[in-house]
Amino acid sequence: MTIRTRLAWQFAAILAVTLLLFSAVIYFFTYQSRRSAFTDSLFVRARVVAHVYLDGTNRGSEESRASYRRYLRQFYRTLPEEEVRVFDRHNKEVFYEGQGPRHPVPLALLRAIRRVGSHIEEQHDYHQIIGLRYRDARRGDFVIMAASLDADSRSNLRTLRQVLAGGLFSSLIIVGIGGWFFARQALRPMQRIVQEVDTISASDLHRRLSEADGQDEVSHLAQRFNSLLNRLETAFAGQRTFVRDASHELRTPLTVLIGELEVALLQQQRSPVEYRRVLQSTLDAARLLKDLTNGLLQIARASDDPSQVPLKPIQLDELLLQAHEEVQRRQPTCRIDLEFGEPAPGRETQPFLVSGNEPLLLVALLNVIENACKFSRDSSQPILALLSIVKNTVRVEIRDQGVGMSAADREQVFVPFFRAETVRTVPGHGIGLPLTAKIMALHGGSVRIASKLGEGTQVTLELPAAPG
Repeated sequence: MTIRTRLAWQFAAILAVTLLLFSAVIYFFTYQSRRSAFTDSLFVRARVVAHVYLDGTNRGSEESRASYRRYLRQFYRTLPEEEVRVFDRHNKEVFYEGQGPRHPVPLALLRAIRRVGSHIEEQHDYHQIIGLRYRDARRGDFVIMAASLDADSRSNLRTLRQVLAGGLFSSLIIVGIGGWFFARQALRPMQRIVQEVDTISASDLHRRLSEADGQDEVSHLAQRFNSLLNRLETAFAGQRTFVRDASHELRTPLTVLIGELEVALLQQQRSPVEYRRVLQSTLDAARLLKDLTNGLLQIARASDDPSQVPLKPIQLDELLLQAHEEVQRRQPTCRIDLEFGEPAPGRETQPFLVSGNEPLLLVALLNVIENACKFSRDSSQPILALLSIVKNTVRVEIRDQGVGMSAADREQVFVPFFRAETVRTVPGHGIGLPLTAKIMALHGGSVRIASKLGEGTQVTLELPAAPG
């Protein structure tokens, strides 16, 4: 079922329930009003009978009935199937006027009327019986009972039911057609959005939806779609750039490998020194290719869904010591000083505890520290690695006094394979900082860089502290 049809049915259902309740209220109050008016009419007739019967000038039953009839013809309209009875103090029927069979009145009912003072009884098909106690100073209490058929209410309420049912049926038809039409009008922008979305493919992600210039819900939906298209276009562009740059970087060591091997095969005889040189060059190219491939795999792993990466509590100070030892093994001439800040109150036993993936965090620390070593080889100042905790954040600051970078280069350092102008001569692939940024984002942390050309660089890693 389409949304348009569902909306039309929902509008019709809401209207049906509303009209049914409204019609029920109207019918109920109309029925109660007419019932109350008819009951009052019967009580009035009962009092009239009492006055006529107990009038001192009309003591005989025939005279009383004749006087009652004259009174009705003069002031009232005779009711359908009307019956009137009068019972004396001994519960003996002393007056009767009406048509049809005379049914006996239970003695218990007469006694109840004398005790309570009045009685109202509803019967089937709008028949009603009332009883009234009437006091006479000379002859005691009498009971007057009147019964009749409320034909007017039966006819009028039947007409009212027909009018209400017809109005409900007609309203449902009108609202169903109108709801279907207006739902179609309201959903027309949605249909245009669907048509526009169907025409957008991976080759033209620059296109945007045209319904995003309003303030209604459809415009908001179009704006969200446009935001999604912006992110998809950025992701596709980044993917294309990444594939292009990765292909370029991979081609360099492969070209060296192929070139060295082809040159070696072209020469018939070569000295052992030449063979060693070819083998060493081939080995260096293979190592470069391996490092580049490992870096690409690590970037792919760091881009995974965070829920798929296993995390556990890690002492970041111990991990920093492990990274320090590894960098010293790789680059023994690089001097690295470690400094640990004071633990926060309540975290004396585990001051630098974080939740993370140990291999990935180790890669992030190694990348930053090795970069500091590579880009500050000409500096006599040592590299400082400062570990501290600020509120609920564990912070690692790596400071060097190396070549630094310009503001323009600083904005591009997290782009894969980007190399600043000042470090093009230093071996590397330009994937260390982008990989570190992805690892930190995977752990809910961040990485910041502050650098000035010729004055060194400071890289700050921040991670949420785990509960101690």
